[in-house]
Amino acid sequence: MEEIKKNDDKILSAQNVHTTFRTHGKSVKAVRGVSFYAGYQEILAVVGESGSGKSVLMKSILGLMPENAEVTADQILFMDKNILEMTPEQQRKMRGKEIAMVFQDPMTALNPLRTIGFHLTEVLKRHRGMDKRTARKEAIAVLEQVGISSPEKRLDQYPHEFSGGMRQRVLIAMALCCRPKLLIADEPTTALDVTIQAQILELLKKLQDETGMSIILITHDLGVVASLSRRIMVMYGGLLMEEGLTEEIFYSPKHPYTRALLQAIPKPQAGDRKRLEPIPGMAPSLIDPPDGCPFAERCKFACEQCEKGIPKYRVYSDTQRAMCIFSAEELDARERKVD
Repeated sequence: MEEIKKNDDKILSAQNVHTTFRTHGKSVKAVRGVSFYAGYQEILAVVGESGSGKSVLMKSILGLMPENAEVTADQILFMDKNILEMTPEQQRKMRGKEIAMVFQDPMTALNPLRTIGFHLTEVLKRHRGMDKRTARKEAIAVLEQVGISSPEKRLDQYPHEFSGGMRQRVLIAMALCCRPKLLIADEPTTALDVTIQAQILELLKKLQDETGMSIILITHDLGVVASLSRRIMVMYGGLLMEEGLTEEIFYSPKHPYTRALLQAIPKPQAGDRKRLEPIPGMAPSLIDPPDGCPFAERCKFACEQCEKGIPKYRVYSDTQRAMCIFSAEELDARERKVD
């Protein structure tokens, strides 16, 4: 894979990441050579259907994979420190303290037998060396920061006494306890209703503005990131299909998969009563991934050449590139023929 451009403003950069699971005598190639970066004080969105490799890529960066996973990369840099050269102990100290992750599904991510206060103070005592009293005081402040009322009372309650949105705020508070430089939010709005989703996203943006931390937001919903992210990475079949500024992705998408995702988003404000276009078929199996473009089987523009090998990236600007054999102009022409 081609390397991404050198940039002094990167807080995290990775080159040629591969992640393979060995299970039942078979190999699942979940991530197949992805290069990307996240900038200082920016919100980067990673989007794609379930199974595209988004969460696996980020967990691979953090070393949070199970024993049957094999992770390789040419280089993974966090604030100019090579994660691949760190000892397991150094990686553990980095996780939580400098890079924090909010895991998906707030309904099951907290230990039901422990109070909210235990979850927060344990992080503070372990990573910031606080005593019990200081940790409790800091935990109250962090709960206030994420918008939870009566934090003193809430510390002594259990997860089942919190709604889904409140639990998600607790998970974000746990991540913020160590004042990380980078926050990875994995599907932070999953299983939440639309109103609560908006509140959680607004909270993330507010916290990013206040603290200056970088955020990587993993989601399968492009509509979620429209007003939040600065840049977007689109993944499919373990590969990075397209990346660019949010405006470029929404108003000038270059890859057929990105276009298909956008066409499947309801647009009630448009007023043209245009029917949604679902993406036909299923995502390819990554036990035996196709030799060519993984989206070719579902792509209405695909030709025989698409199946012969993984396409090289077409670079459209300093910020936008797409993995497709067709240029944007050629896709537009084919779109007119299909219509």
